Amino acid sequence: MGEMTELFRSAGDGDPAAVNQLIAVMYEDLHKLAHARLQKSARFAALDTTELVHESYLRFLKSGLLKVADRGHFLAYSARVMRSIIVDFVRARRAHRRGSGAVHVTLNTELGEGLHAPEDEIIRVSEALEDLAKTDPRLVQVVEMRYFAGLSEDEIASFLGVAERTVRRDWQKARLLLSVALE
Repeated sequence: MGEMTELFRSAGDGDPAAVNQLIAVMYEDLHKLAHARLQKSARFAALDTTELVHESYLRFLKSGLLKVADRGHFLAYSARVMRSIIVDFVRARRAHRRGSGAVHVTLNTELGEGLHAPEDEIIRVSEALEDLAKTDPRLVQVVEMRYFAGLSEDEIASFLGVAERTVRRDWQKARLLLSVALE
């Protein structure tokens, strides 16, 4: 465990070799995290687990410093990065599908008015989380760590420095606020 702590510290100090080694050591965990995340959103046929892990790695390198203290913190940060990648992917796909600057012709039909594309839901959830972060950032952290990273309440409590009961209450509150925001 001391070796991992040193690896996290070196990666946080900006050592690119340490970041590479950390990703290699945590690759299986990242792959499981990406698989779980994409399984919840099975509609991404064009984005696979390995691509998501590799794109996360590129973003880790691009950021320069990887300030993480332990495995839980690393997975929480990775979940946030993966969420960002998925949202960017959806936005790019929607822009491409809509012509990316091509001349738009408006059709006046009422057939599809009540339908929401699954990708719209991801954008709406991301926007709701951004709004929630303005009022209570800890709730967003709990959602990211529990939903996106799959961490247990105990792991989240340890990372945030609060009691498990507080994490359970935060999770309930976040779910309620997000459901209201998404209606």
